[in-house]
Amino acid sequence: MNQMEKDLLDQVTIDAPWSLVESFATFKREHPDDVNRGMDEVVDTLRSHGVEVKVHEPDLYLSLPGQARVEAGGTTFRAKPPAYSTSHPDGLTGELVYIPGTTNMDEEDAFESQLEASTEMMEKVHGKIVLTEGFASPAIISLMGTCGAIGVIAINPGVDVHWGICTTIWGTPGTDDLPNKPVIPAAAVNFESGQALREIAQSGGKATIFTQMEEGWFSSKLPEITIPGTHEPEKYVLLHGHLDSWDVGVGDNATGDASMLEIARVLWANKDKLRRTVKIAWWPGHSTGRYAGSTWYSDNFALDLDANCVAQVNCDSPGCRWATEFLNVSVMSENHDYLAQVIKDVCGKELHSERPHRAGDYSFNNIGLSGYLMLSSAMTDAHREELGYYAVGGCGMNIAWHTENDTLEIADKDILLRDIKVYLLAVFRNANAAVLPQDWRATAREFQQTLADYQTEAGDAFDLSAARAASDSLLAKLSAFYDGVAAGTVSEAKANVVIQDLARILVPLNFNRSDRFRHDPALTIPPLPAIEQAGKIAAMPADLQGFGRTQLVRGQNHVIAGMRAAETLIARVTGL
Repeated sequence: MNQMEKDLLDQVTIDAPWSLVESFATFKREHPDDVNRGMDEVVDTLRSHGVEVKVHEPDLYLSLPGQARVEAGGTTFRAKPPAYSTSHPDGLTGELVYIPGTTNMDEEDAFESQLEASTEMMEKVHGKIVLTEGFASPAIISLMGTCGAIGVIAINPGVDVHWGICTTIWGTPGTDDLPNKPVIPAAAVNFESGQALREIAQSGGKATIFTQMEEGWFSSKLPEITIPGTHEPEKYVLLHGHLDSWDVGVGDNATGDASMLEIARVLWANKDKLRRTVKIAWWPGHSTGRYAGSTWYSDNFALDLDANCVAQVNCDSPGCRWATEFLNVSVMSENHDYLAQVIKDVCGKELHSERPHRAGDYSFNNIGLSGYLMLSSAMTDAHREELGYYAVGGCGMNIAWHTENDTLEIADKDILLRDIKVYLLAVFRNANAAVLPQDWRATAREFQQTLADYQTEAGDAFDLSAARAASDSLLAKLSAFYDGVAAGTVSEAKANVVIQDLARILVPLNFNRSDRFRHDPALTIPPLPAIEQAGKIAAMPADLQGFGRTQLVRGQNHVIAGMRAAETLIARVTGL
């Protein structure tokens, strides 16, 4: 860490961010009116520090959960409806059927479901209310709706009931998305209630789901600050996080809002030291609109993001109680070593990263923005097990996540101060790097491993050797490129053009199914999704394998063409 960076980090204080955390701990930020109140407080605080703020006011389509309950066997069970559940204030009654779900919860299950559609599944659930373990996730609700269920009750794994959202549609729906809106009611219950309902289901009983929802268009405030760079002001790093929360949402995400506030204050005071611009945005509609705020920004500023954004950094759930380590941190491969060094330099910790889920405010994969961070620090697995906690999708793994228990005690001043410094240094270095820090050799090596894994799964059912050769060729070309950068035979200016534009090719190749400038559903996106069929073809019935091979031929063509386009870019810009 150089002296400029040390001086910058020394300017971080906990006073202003902690004041915001304490304030946000006093009011809920679910309804847009309350979210806008929180936005006003952020804006007023920024302006009191002399920071210039632009406030956008998009109309977002949101679903606001109200009350819910489940009645069965003469008992009323406490419940919560996820956003985008259909509204049934008078109740919907049906036969209750139990479908075993995920009982050994890990972080993956906060976002995804391991259940799959099948003829057997359809026969079991058609016309019935499904009871299953897990969170009321979009994967479960979409699956059961497709299979003909009339409602879903999700059994949460502990004593608490977690809020969530059950639509697969990413952001405000377009007309093409409207057919994918959930068509059934959903409710979540706690573990104890779930076991009682399971007994009722196994005895052939019925249940009634009551849900009250408010759905429609809401005017929402979205503050954005632009801290101009001195050398390449048109290029920028985007730091972002959501302000709306479930209940008061201290760990998810008042701490993130406060972190961005302090980073904005420090960087604004040091804008003469920035090479590139830094933009910081606070999103509405994260919880009730499936990332509607970040998606609106992605849509309305897509061409500028495409031309000028060099990286996106998500700030969600930093500074939480007991979150001593950096575990399961979302990082695209090309950013791993860079972020690992930042964390080591700030606090001497080791980074343990994972592939970003199709979750959080990663609303920019379609454009091709390289990204890192989503959730930040977390408690250790050993500590979590000692406490009897299951994994969740935020709050540093405190199970107060998405509940009314996410109160002030979930935040930790010392950990928050440390995490603010991690985010600040990551953004500052990225903005100031003479050569952008993304190392696409790591991504090419990820491609090699993905293809090797897919080939193992496919066996003799399909040959991926052409794609594997393309990944080998891409890695060789990238190695020559980075060697040229290190030797000075490739100029910094040309290197940065290549590194930014490689993101526009390789991020969608690895994270997108749909076209650029369109958003994939909030469902799992496997690595190199165009050839994900390779992981399934060997298990397909013989009469379907021909269709699987046809799909894989097309998918392999897509992957190879993308890798060739990356090589062509390097050659065109650098002459290598």
